[in-house]
Amino acid sequence: MKEFKTVVPYFVLPILIIFLMMSCNNAQPPKPRGYFRIALPDKEYVPIDTILPYCFERPVYSKIVPDHSYNKEPYWINLRFPQFKAQVHISYKPVESNLYQLLEDNRELAFKHTVKADAIRERMFESPEKDVYGILYEIKGNTASPVQFFVTDSARHFLRGSLYFNLVPNKDSIAPVLEFIKDDITHLIETIEWQ
Repeated sequence: MKEFKTVVPYFVLPILIIFLMMSCNNAQPPKPRGYFRIALPDKEYVPIDTILPYCFERPVYSKIVPDHSYNKEPYWINLRFPQFKAQVHISYKPVESNLYQLLEDNRELAFKHTVKADAIRERMFESPEKDVYGILYEIKGNTASPVQFFVTDSARHFLRGSLYFNLVPNKDSIAPVLEFIKDDITHLIETIEWQ
């Protein structure tokens, strides 16, 4: 019986070894984009000391500064969060038989963000013993103002606020800070009193 011998050319063996080595690399899939860890301070509040027709408790890591915008009105202030490059613009209007118009203007300003918003959630606030009623708007998505609110006593006072970050909106990167400041805004609403 004849034996068959397979003759492998000498150049094929090195090529085969190279292909085997190339197929054994440990390439890892790309990692998702990460963001810097943000150190959040402990929650602590102090009452604002002003001659405004309203008062509330503010976080100790925030500052009250007068509003210097071109269209400012009396009793308008900004609640600044310098550590987070954020501020809440707070505007005040007296109610003088114009409550319906103030409510409509507020709703229009909140829903102006529907172009960029994924959703808008409304949360009602009611404190009859302090004569405070209002709505907090949580505007989901990459919007300029992710939180807005108003409170009123329906007879004399109307207070409106809107949160802005001094950054390009990116809902993923600001999410932890947004939740943190949203709690502070909720506390502001719950502690508001008319003077």
